[in-house]
Amino acid sequence: MALGLMGTKVGMTQVFDDKGKIAPVTILEVGPCPVLQVRDQQRDGYDALQLGYKDKLRRKANRAERGHVSSGLESKRRQQGGKPLAAKADCEPQTHIKEFRLEKPAEQKVGHVFQAAELFKQGQHVDVIGNSKGRGTAGVMKMWNYHGLPASHGAKKVHRSIGSVGSVASNRGSGRPKKGKKMPGRYGAERVTVRNLTIVKIDEVNHLILVRGAVPGPNGGLITIRPTNKKKVSTGEQK
Repeated sequence: MALGLMGTKVGMTQVFDDKGKIAPVTILEVGPCPVLQVRDQQRDGYDALQLGYKDKLRRKANRAERGHVSSGLESKRRQQGGKPLAAKADCEPQTHIKEFRLEKPAEQKVGHVFQAAELFKQGQHVDVIGNSKGRGTAGVMKMWNYHGLPASHGAKKVHRSIGSVGSVASNRGSGRPKKGKKMPGRYGAERVTVRNLTIVKIDEVNHLILVRGAVPGPNGGLITIRPTNKKKVSTGEQK
């Protein structure tokens, strides 16, 4: 997994490039993300960085959350035991914490703060991960674009129904539904990854990244952005 950063979806707008062409973009507020812990092969069995995002008020954080980032809240037993204490970031408690696995040991130390411009650049292809909008329990017309049953004379209150479910002609014997039949159910509120979005612009001062295209989730929702491992191949290039 490539190292990425957490952020918030601000909303969509449109911008013009140098050639005067318009581009639909999504504004993402990415970082700053402090490093809370560093995982290594010797102690944890794998290499990773644990990052935080968005400060939480100390009065709303419990002692465990405060002690995870502050070095002044170690227990007296650990302080008197003579064992080396774990490094702390000495920052505010974080609202969101996420761990990114790495292929090699990390160079950054605990307390390092990642900025958007440190990992990403203009023109780079990225993947954006978010949770889609939850729509509750939905029918087949909304979930799977079914056209419904006829709305002519003789059809009574079945206009949005699913229609026939079982199939005797499919050699199921008792007319049981086929596996994978599209049915009504919960719609949305799922993890969605949109690949190969191009970074149009980066605002280092305001921690903003503008990516071309749409991003899952509502405005204000949590997202994760990372470099893509599947780059688009244009016509004439070899895959």
